[in-house]
Amino acid sequence: MTDFIEASVFFGVIISLLAYGLGVLLNKKCKLPVFNPLLISIIVIILLLSVTGIDYEVYEEGAKYISYLLTPATVCLAIPLYEQISLLKKNYKAILLGILSGVLTSLLCVFAMAAILQLSHEEYVTLLPKSITTAIGIGVSEELGGYVTLTVAVIIITGILGNMIAETICKVFKITEPIAKGVALGTASHAIGTARANEMGKTEGAISGLSIAVAGLLTVVGASVFAQFL
Repeated sequence: MTDFIEASVFFGVIISLLAYGLGVLLNKKCKLPVFNPLLISIIVIILLLSVTGIDYEVYEEGAKYISYLLTPATVCLAIPLYEQISLLKKNYKAILLGILSGVLTSLLCVFAMAAILQLSHEEYVTLLPKSITTAIGIGVSEELGGYVTLTVAVIIITGILGNMIAETICKVFKITEPIAKGVALGTASHAIGTARANEMGKTEGAISGLSIAVAGLLTVVGASVFAQFL
């Protein structure tokens, strides 16, 4: 059976889709943030590979086809943004200022944590792109000399946490403005956070999609500067 699985080119794709489908089902049934579909699928796949003894390389050989869709999916976020273009023009100053403050906060928090925990330069720059989309974060980590694999893991964890606690944070701090929610989610939690923003509303989703791109560009510049501090 294991030999058959290892010979299947699309084994990784099938397992990924089934695991994510299970996550979606649990999320709908339980309606709790902790049952995030992406988090559930990650846990299921890790357990499956551990129990069966299937090598990660075998899984990745098929799962890589899903990764090809990452960039087109990110580009598609421009559609809801186009639909809300009038709102963007009206509030562009507040949106850009919000994104800039979010990027600076992220970089400063990483710097403070690295200084307190006495992280090495490589560990420090690995964490700097934690709040931007994977496609950009990988390039930033490679350029600065970080551990790319860990960067990807940190980016995913950041996105999942943002997706899970977004609504709770908004309720606690009484944030009701759709634009503010969109900026916060897109800047702090990239595409995974934007998925939650789309569930909140069209305006939140559109502004969050814009925030991903702008925050990514600002982080590329900001991370290069902050990398010199430690």
